[in-house]
Amino acid sequence: MQKKYLQLPSALAAMMVVTGCASIFGENSRTAVRSSSSSATSTIDLESAQRRVSELESVLADRERQIANAQAQSATTANAAPSSNGDLFPPNPKAGECYARVLIPAQTRTITDRVMTREASERIEIIPARYETVQETVIVKEASTRLEIVPAIYDEVQERVLVKPATRQVVEVPAQYETVTEQVIETPAHTEWKKGPAAIQTANVLTQTMTDTGEVMCLVEVPATYRTVERRVLVSPARTEEVAVPAEYKIVTKTVLLTPATTREVAVPAEYETIEVAQLVAPASENRISIPAEYETVTRTERTREERVEWRQVMCEVNMTRTNIIALQRALADKGYYRAGVDGIIGSQTLAAAQAFANDNNLPAGSNYISIEVVEALGLEI
Repeated sequence: MQKKYLQLPSALAAMMVVTGCASIFGENSRTAVRSSSSSATSTIDLESAQRRVSELESVLADRERQIANAQAQSATTANAAPSSNGDLFPPNPKAGECYARVLIPAQTRTITDRVMTREASERIEIIPARYETVQETVIVKEASTRLEIVPAIYDEVQERVLVKPATRQVVEVPAQYETVTEQVIETPAHTEWKKGPAAIQTANVLTQTMTDTGEVMCLVEVPATYRTVERRVLVSPARTEEVAVPAEYKIVTKTVLLTPATTREVAVPAEYETIEVAQLVAPASENRISIPAEYETVTRTERTREERVEWRQVMCEVNMTRTNIIALQRALADKGYYRAGVDGIIGSQTLAAAQAFANDNNLPAGSNYISIEVVEALGLEI
């Protein structure tokens, strides 16, 4: 039997989950796809998905032919050691195992050095002269007298004055209406044909049949639709009624003179002001200050290992059965990495959970494959 060493692309894995590619995972994957939720099937264009699967199968077929040609050419040079720059096969492969060719990125380390940025020096600081402020009081304005007017004193008196006598008035009371709603049929109930098996349709499927192209057509009963209509209903008609209008009064304030204005003589005292005068306390001087050298920490990155390509043992169609995938999903869920439903299908969530577990445990990881080290770390035997 010819052995295949293939890396599972993430796009192909996602397409297998949706369409059930029989050429990769066989009957187990086809059964798992049939049992997937109806909401996922209804949102996928089956024709475009089938075309994509055909394109991927063609790519795989070309890849298998290249591998077969390479094996035929290498048969004449058996036991030859693989080179490190482009072999199609991993070193020392075993039957029943699959490998992925992975690019390991380069590793770097950070080095910190202490570098002098400025040499030691001396700074001359001038200490300015120090002055002391002395306060002095000086006269600004001589004492005098002024004539001051004492204003008159008034008082306010309030009186209640009739502005408008009481009357009676006829008032119009408007009619009152009420808004009521009722249901009116908009689309009567009918039946129509829809693509897809009865499992993805509603419970109103009357019958189903298959066309010449293999598509499943279902006769679905579509219920009637209604809309709500609002209309106004008269509750009470308009009327008139006689209302008593009370008399209107106004409070009037009057000003009454209590004491007339007078004059008086007031003594104005002299005005003084305190001013500040600066007196020299200490003359200016200088102070020599030593400035120490300044250093700066410089960080640089140094490469410790160049990038390389290596082969890793991964899960593939040989061991990626529905039972093994369910066990893998349950083990990842027990560790807290997988939160989706356990369905036995390799999808983006299963690959992401396996990669997160591998990264946390320092294991080989990738976004489109699951290494055997991850399976063994989860305690699984595949």
